[in-house]
Amino acid sequence: MYPYMENYYPWWMMFNNMIPVYLPQLSYMLYNPTAINMYRSESKTTTASAAIKGGPYAPDIKGVIYFTDVPNGTWVCVSVIGLPDYKPASGNNPPIGPHGFHIHEFGNCEVGDPNDPFKAAGGHWNPTNQPHGNHAGDFPVLFSNHGTASMCFFTDKFKVNDVIGKSVIIHENPDDYRTQPAGASGRKLACGVISSSKSPSL
Repeated sequence: MYPYMENYYPWWMMFNNMIPVYLPQLSYMLYNPTAINMYRSESKTTTASAAIKGGPYAPDIKGVIYFTDVPNGTWVCVSVIGLPDYKPASGNNPPIGPHGFHIHEFGNCEVGDPNDPFKAAGGHWNPTNQPHGNHAGDFPVLFSNHGTASMCFFTDKFKVNDVIGKSVIIHENPDDYRTQPAGASGRKLACGVISSSKSPSL
């Protein structure tokens, strides 16, 4: 043995110690499909999504929103088509677009009353009882580009598991982020229920 190695733990002894410790666990994994599936499940990133569909006021809206766990928060991406054309404010009528966009309390996108659709989705999701503008479910507005909108953003206000089973709503008018309790964002145009999914394994 080289002199400088005398004070070091012999490297080959590491394997002697590892084999009796890890061989039973390895055998268990090889012959137990449930254990393998549990390992695969834990190794995947937590994701969720919602298919967005228009209601009576904007039946052409279709889209999808994805939620992905990232360090210290969630990465949110949305893509939507069929949004109404922008109209500036006129008299007492607010502008149509950019569109208020929020998480709502309940995962129920039943239209219900066509004059007040998606009421079953409840109010804005606000688990920490904040004023509007700082709700956990307050998102940036959606800017329509001839009916199409896409954006991604980061939020540190929740993790994916916190919003599974809730809904996302697109509103007709801009969110002013100050009017209580919902930002004066107007009628509900579209809704989608957030459900869990898993990203594919590498």
